[in-house]
Amino acid sequence: MIAVRDLRFAYGQGFALTVPWLDVAAGERVAVVGPSGSGKTTLLNLVSGISVPDTGMVSLGGTEIGALGDRDRRALRAASVGFVFQEFALVDYLSAEENVLYPYRIGRGLRLDRAARTRARALLSEFGLGAKTRRRPAQLSQGERQRVAIARALVTQPKVILADEATGNLDPANKAAALDLLFAQGAETDAALLCVTHDHELLPRFDRVIDFADLAGVA
Repeated sequence: MIAVRDLRFAYGQGFALTVPWLDVAAGERVAVVGPSGSGKTTLLNLVSGISVPDTGMVSLGGTEIGALGDRDRRALRAASVGFVFQEFALVDYLSAEENVLYPYRIGRGLRLDRAARTRARALLSEFGLGAKTRRRPAQLSQGERQRVAIARALVTQPKVILADEATGNLDPANKAAALDLLFAQGAETDAALLCVTHDHELLPRFDRVIDFADLAGVA
C-alpha cells in the first residue's frame, strides 16, 4: 500500500533526507522511532503527498505521488489518507464535529451525507466527546483536541493512516483507547498504518518497528 524507493528530499539549511527503501502492506501496523529532528515528520509529509521528493519514488496503492499535480495530490490525500498531525491542525472557527468532517469540504469525490455525519458523531462518542461535538478547539483541552484530530483522520475510512505522535498529548487511558480505535478502524478497511512515536511502551502492539536511524540518512 505504501512504497518508497531511493527517495531524496532536501530543504532548509543543508537538510537532506534519503530513504532507500520502505514498504508498508495493506493491514500492516508499523511504528517509526528515532531521534528528534531526524526527518520522521518529513517522511510522513512525503508519503502523504504534502511534499514531493526531489528524486526517487513514493506510491500509495500503486499511484506514484510525484507524477501527480498539486490538485490531484490533494484529492488523493483527502480520499485515501488519514493524517494525524502532531500539532492537530484543527480549524479554529469550526466545531469539533465540523473539524472531523473537514476532509469532505476539501476532497473531490467525497460525499458529505448522513452516513458520514453519523460516522463522525460515532467516532467522537467513542473518544468520550459525544457531549462536545459543537465546541470549538479553543473550548477543548489539549487532549480533547488530539482526539478530534484522530477522529478526523479516521472518518473517511482511509486506506492509509499516517500518525505523527498521535497519542503524545493523551493520558494512559486515552492513549490506549486512541490506539485501539486506530487499530480497529485500520482493520475494518485493511488500512496501512504508519505511526511515528516516541512512546516505546506502545511498540509491542505494532506488527513491526522501524528505527529511523537504520532506515534513513540525513545530511
